[in-house]
Amino acid sequence: MKRKNEAPANGKSKKRAISDEEAHQHFRKGLFDKSVLQGYTDYYAASQPYKHAVIQNLVDDTLLRNVRNEIREHIHFTPKETDIYKIHQSGDLANLDGLDDSALRRLPSLLTLRDSLYSSAFRKYLSSITGSGPLSGVKTDMAVNVYTPGCHLLCHDDVIGSRRVSWILYLLDPDKPWKPEWGGALRLYPTKNLETSGGDKVIVPEPDFSLSIPPAWNQLSFFTVQPGESFHDVEEVYKRGLDEMEEDDGGRIRIAISGWFHIPQEGEEGYEEGLEEKLAERSSLAQLQGGKADVFDEPQPHWVDLPRWDAMADTEEDELTADEIDFLIKYMNPNYLTPNTVEELAGMFSDDSSLRLAEFLSPKFSARLREYVESKDHEMSPSLSANPFHEASKVGVARPPHKRRYLYREAVQPIPTPYPDTEKMTPYDDLVDILFPHPAFTKWISLVTGITLTKSNIFARRFRRGMDYTLATAYEEEDPQLEVCLGITPTKGWGDEEEEADHATGGAQGNGIGKINTGTAVEAPKPEEEVGGYEMYMAGEEDEDGTDDGALEPSTSTGAGQRRKTKVDPAVYRSAGDDEDDGVLFSQPAGWNNMGIVLRDRGVLRFTKYISKAAKGDRWDVCAEYGVEFGEDEDDED
Repeated sequence: MKRKNEAPANGKSKKRAISDEEAHQHFRKGLFDKSVLQGYTDYYAASQPYKHAVIQNLVDDTLLRNVRNEIREHIHFTPKETDIYKIHQSGDLANLDGLDDSALRRLPSLLTLRDSLYSSAFRKYLSSITGSGPLSGVKTDMAVNVYTPGCHLLCHDDVIGSRRVSWILYLLDPDKPWKPEWGGALRLYPTKNLETSGGDKVIVPEPDFSLSIPPAWNQLSFFTVQPGESFHDVEEVYKRGLDEMEEDDGGRIRIAISGWFHIPQEGEEGYEEGLEEKLAERSSLAQLQGGKADVFDEPQPHWVDLPRWDAMADTEEDELTADEIDFLIKYMNPNYLTPNTVEELAGMFSDDSSLRLAEFLSPKFSARLREYVESKDHEMSPSLSANPFHEASKVGVARPPHKRRYLYREAVQPIPTPYPDTEKMTPYDDLVDILFPHPAFTKWISLVTGITLTKSNIFARRFRRGMDYTLATAYEEEDPQLEVCLGITPTKGWGDEEEEADHATGGAQGNGIGKINTGTAVEAPKPEEEVGGYEMYMAGEEDEDGTDDGALEPSTSTGAGQRRKTKVDPAVYRSAGDDEDDGVLFSQPAGWNNMGIVLRDRGVLRFTKYISKAAKGDRWDVCAEYGVEFGEDEDDED
């Protein structure tokens, strides 16, 4: 362990402590006046939804312009993407302490800025405003991130380790004022204090932000990091619209230096032995309490027990009956109902535990459904309507935002008999409330997977452009779960046009099935302009004994908070030039009339990528989750 202020043995430059007088020279004149300090302190104390402040024109303008020029000339950035963000990260500059002397000599203004921000004078200034207590000048933590159109960072609370104050300093084009309609704002989320039925008090973030702080040249935004409370995101930087007069998006480059002030380290003034451990306990407690708050998540699973039927039993029931086929053929592509096709699919699923099926719905029903979805896709206020003929139909907004956000509708289960006014139902009602919950459909799923299904949870989703997503969560149950997702996204531009062209005449393999893809280790096709919307399954990190350890991994360069570990850092599952195994097990783009079927094991991550505002429409799907039961022979094979 290095002693305080000792130069690293690898020859890299140490931080330089500067005097208060020198530090003052690098900030705007008058910043340290008592009246100015008091104004920011009052602002901070009264701020909502949680304590924060914004300082305009923080740094000497000439110095910051030099910093921006050095970054543009000497730092290389790589586009990277995960479930929670899409950004450009510096390849050389994860943290200034990581640079060698030759690199540092090319960044003199950036070093001056770093030393000024972490100077004793400015740390005391921020500490006075926030009431956070002393801040470390030894442990610096800052990085440069660039957001171009389409880039974003979703909701999180920044809680990692010894962080005490989070900050971001904008280096936008100083000669081209940023317009709020370009996006890129720092958005803060309010929280609610709730109590569980067991008497546990928990804090739950609301699904929508309550304050938006647009970026501006030389603007500093900061707040105290609070476990389970300091939820925020970075709004997508929007692509130029067709009705705008600018020739290009050249000005929409959101460059910012962001970082954290930490608690004092050993040897520094204000150091408290054991404080970092206490903060870690508090963070762990917040994570635990967050788990207790799961009862307030929406939607909650609505499990319905299924009739006991053994998919592997050697009986006459191992094929669809004439009545079942008569029902299913109203909705499904008839090619998927033939015994040979069912047997072929079952063999594929047995090999790979996943299927990807094209042209799943029948042409007649698909045409009716598409007309309906297209009529809803561009409505001014996106919505999902409950089934008007059944009070059990429930709709809502998925939450909390650090896990998910989308419009959802629960299926009516079990199907009422007789169903009221079926002739007045829309094809969307038919799909969600009739086909998916029907015993004949459940039997078909069981036949093509060879798995006995014990219970079902069925729901439909609509992911709105510029708003919705699900973040990566691991499946935690001991027994696997079968997951079915039928994409009914009618618009183009999601990366599936090439496949749709293949299936337009009824199948690429000559068997009338349409293209069947097992999906194993397949990444979604990439359109020219990535707009998200793909569904991704990723492998979880395993211990030496082969079990998922469930540990949490911080994404330090973005402040994305505690992240579930994967076989590689989830920040690099998609980045330029990566040739290594990215841990992707199954991926499917948003598209029309394509079904994915996946047997999901413990620890496997799943997420739906944020939908860019540049998408041509919303992402629509219908999902079913099934509890499964294996026979003794299957257990032995597993």
